[in-house]
Amino acid sequence: MAYKRIFGIVLDSVGTGAAPDADQFDDLGSDTLGHVGQAYEGKLALPNLQKLGISNLREQAIEGVPAVEQPLGYFGKMTEISAGKDSMDGHWEMMELPVEQPLNFFPNGFPEELLAKIADFSGRKIVGNRPASGTKIIEELGEHQMETGDLIIYTSGDSVLQIAAHEKIIPLDELYRICEYARSLVNGPEYTVGRVIARPYVGEDKDHFTRTSNRHDYALKPTGKTSLDYLQENGVKTIGIGKINDIFSGQGLDEVYHNESNMDGMDHVDHVMQQDFTGFCFVNLVDFDSMYGHRRNSMGFGQALMDFDQRLGTVLNQLQEDDLLMITADHGNDPGFKGTDHTREQVPLLVYSPSMQAPATLGTRTTFSDFGATIVANFGVKSNGLGTSFLDQLA
Repeated sequence: MAYKRIFGIVLDSVGTGAAPDADQFDDLGSDTLGHVGQAYEGKLALPNLQKLGISNLREQAIEGVPAVEQPLGYFGKMTEISAGKDSMDGHWEMMELPVEQPLNFFPNGFPEELLAKIADFSGRKIVGNRPASGTKIIEELGEHQMETGDLIIYTSGDSVLQIAAHEKIIPLDELYRICEYARSLVNGPEYTVGRVIARPYVGEDKDHFTRTSNRHDYALKPTGKTSLDYLQENGVKTIGIGKINDIFSGQGLDEVYHNESNMDGMDHVDHVMQQDFTGFCFVNLVDFDSMYGHRRNSMGFGQALMDFDQRLGTVLNQLQEDDLLMITADHGNDPGFKGTDHTREQVPLLVYSPSMQAPATLGTRTTFSDFGATIVANFGVKSNGLGTSFLDQLA
């Protein structure tokens, strides 16, 4: 065991340029980090990510964040092999369970027979039923829901079924119960959907509606063992922060924390770093995606990156000699790109420990599974072998 504790932080949707197969997803030209830097016109300040090599891993440095002569740690990129570009695909693949078969997508809305079952179960009519931006469909139909109590159901370019509900009209317990039922309908074989998402919101009218942190994801249960399972079975502690628990349906996790925001998530990271344990802490920070990427808000996205970078400084200062920090992303969501959906991009890979003596490039990894393979290798655990560990490259 080279490292006693490993902290893996996923900056949800922070991609670093179009993946080799981006043309198959109509995402050629996407570059989340590059376009955010351009939007800031050289004023994006990411000193901690910069010294870890965030621009060194790119062919062209992020505007305002030049490459450094000698990064603190190892740097590279990872390429996804999963069939989709959703958070579930990305995280499962990181834990050595690539999603090989495409999930169901609903560009024309969900089948009426499926909606009829949800309507019968909930006792509520359904409106929406089309791909849409969550904030826009709430703005459009939220007042109608307040008047009628109808469910707002919508989807996106991902394999998701989303149900939006005003917390004063449809209580959280009821919304969650409806989503749990919807989840039971889309586990295959006729319909296989990656995630059912409860999207609660509050506000008095369309000009003041805001989504709350009471979102809950009901993911498809992992279809096989993940790195988390192998670690847990071998007595290695596993901790999930943010939507990690939702993405893996609680499987393979010993301890979990729900995030109210990115900063709340970083509070949880600080808390866990004070614990004496041997194991892996897996973190997802979703605000980049949900608050800014889907809303195509480049300035908000950049501010969220700078806010994270400040908190990253605290993490770097708290790391012990036998700790390992791994920072990556699960897909892109380029706020400077067309549409409102995720973008098929390669993702950054930044790896650091205070004990490192000779940082260098890790190159471009051919699958996200190398991330999980490295973690299990560190703890001497045998997994399914779908990834290639880079543990022996770290010095």
